[in-house]
Amino acid sequence: MTASPAAAVSTDTLHPITTERAEAIHVWNLHKRFGDLEVLRGVSLEARDGDVVALIGGSGSGKSTFLRCINFLENPTSGVIRINGEDVRMISDGAGGQYPTDRRQIERLRSRLGMVFQNFNLWHHMTLIQNVIEVPIHVLGMKRDEAIAIGEQLLERVGLSEKRDVYPAYLSGGQQQRGAIARALAIQPRVMLFDEPTSALDPELVGEVLKVIADLAKEGRTMLLVTHEMKFAREVASHVIYLHNGIVEEEGRPEELFGSPKSERLKQFIRTVS
Repeated sequence: MTASPAAAVSTDTLHPITTERAEAIHVWNLHKRFGDLEVLRGVSLEARDGDVVALIGGSGSGKSTFLRCINFLENPTSGVIRINGEDVRMISDGAGGQYPTDRRQIERLRSRLGMVFQNFNLWHHMTLIQNVIEVPIHVLGMKRDEAIAIGEQLLERVGLSEKRDVYPAYLSGGQQQRGAIARALAIQPRVMLFDEPTSALDPELVGEVLKVIADLAKEGRTMLLVTHEMKFAREVASHVIYLHNGIVEEEGRPEELFGSPKSERLKQFIRTVS
């Protein structure tokens, strides 16, 4: 966040007062171009431990692309990304863009980032517990018994312990997304990245997923959340960034951004989605 860590948080909020919090993610002047289309035009963000940063904005504003660049599902055209205090090493591609120089660094940094997508992305040939333990065992080298014990705890945490041996096809959308959150938590990430986690859900299932995310916020989990749920962003986020046409149009604490927006575009956006 660009706001000072001391800009603080009263004891009745979700986020406890801290005087010193380590930097989790720092992004500076990020650009992303697809051919002639520049989707991100110099976006910056800082998130410290315990921050819940909500990214809001209309369709095509660059929210999801920004999140995908942080996790290097997309290579940014230019800019600096620092995760856990470590700059991602980049090199020019000779055509106006850049790419990471060390894939092992990317894999290691990704292991500190839990990503939850719009469309669940569970492996349909695996049961729910198999989905949760797959990466810890085969990527992180965790012992199977340990991975299963952690996986069962996580499924209980998201309210799915009784669905342990069920395949995704037999789960509701809300259950699948809660399972995807458990899978992301299984790598014990420092930061959770949510890319519109409720956008593919029927309205009656949205609440069960938002409750899980809100519980993570109460625990002090660091999160970047792309969302169109404005009421949820206002209640749960510690900082909100409004993107418009690939730039940060306005940002601040949720009570400021939603209570007295300065940008005319943001005012119109809030009226539209309210």
